[in-house]
Amino acid sequence: MSVLVIKFGTASITQPDGSLNEAVIADIARQVAELRQSYHIVLVSSGAVGAGKGLIDGYRGEIAQRKAAAAVGNLLLLNVYNRFFSEYNIPIAQTLCERHHFADRQQFLQLKETVQELWKNGIIPIANENDVVSDRELKFSDNDELATLMAVGFGASTLMLCTSVGGLLDQDGHIIPTVNQVDESVFGIVRDEKSALGLGGMASKLTFAKLATRMGIRVAIFGLKQPDGILRALRGETGTAFTPQVSTPSSRQRWLGSGSLTAGTLLIDAGAVAALGRRNSLLAVGVRAVEGEFAAGEVVEICDENGSTVAVARARLSSSDLLPQLNQQNVEVANANDIVLL
Repeated sequence: MSVLVIKFGTASITQPDGSLNEAVIADIARQVAELRQSYHIVLVSSGAVGAGKGLIDGYRGEIAQRKAAAAVGNLLLLNVYNRFFSEYNIPIAQTLCERHHFADRQQFLQLKETVQELWKNGIIPIANENDVVSDRELKFSDNDELATLMAVGFGASTLMLCTSVGGLLDQDGHIIPTVNQVDESVFGIVRDEKSALGLGGMASKLTFAKLATRMGIRVAIFGLKQPDGILRALRGETGTAFTPQVSTPSSRQRWLGSGSLTAGTLLIDAGAVAALGRRNSLLAVGVRAVEGEFAAGEVVEICDENGSTVAVARARLSSSDLLPQLNQQNVEVANANDIVLL
């Protein structure tokens, strides 16, 4: 079966005061129950902090308070999901993720195997960031990123990102039904409509829609205010559909290109950019600067001379070994098989 990843943000499933909107979660369960016969499904759900903050005295959003609210709210959130999914005899599981689970290949494979075992037993995993222990420097930017990493890593056919505004809006406030390519003109129409409860906004969704479509995944940005919002958006009848690009990367390349944690950055010249485009390996002679410290085998970001990211790659040399060899010919920094163009 195809893999379907659906992400619900805090504003989509909570009341204005942050409490959980049980009617919305009940409707999610009803629609997902219809889809589970055709898809392996992962739900990515925010809302734990919002659900739990009412139990934290004098809550002001400080880091320790957010972590405490998440510890309380995770239980509240999953209990509500469990109550409504149980009406359809669907068991659920909690999957708390951290950024490094996607940075380390072996940890990612363990995560993937666990999720596949859940699917095998008819269980729907509900994923969220592990806010209780996540390090500030290594956090996901938001759950749009977590959902995208899961969709790319698991080879999903479709990624659905729920938003309170129902889709990508044009300048007149109307939903744009189809976007064939996420480029600067598309980013240019985005308003700063990030909710007070959530972290992500439309710019975030577009950023990860761009990554997912480049990996061959169809993306839908949709809302739950319309009847059967999930089902209709999946059919392309509501929300905004983003056309997937032609892509045939291996599972390893998908993992590399999904944003696995980069340990450093390589700035390369125009000739090296052209060589990568021809699917050649990256040589030291084309590297103009090295930022950060990384070991051989770690993932690095590759940027052109304007600072734009063109690829990610697994480095064959550590930063300390590479620096003395920048001007040398025939020194391979990253093999073509370990480079994913973005």
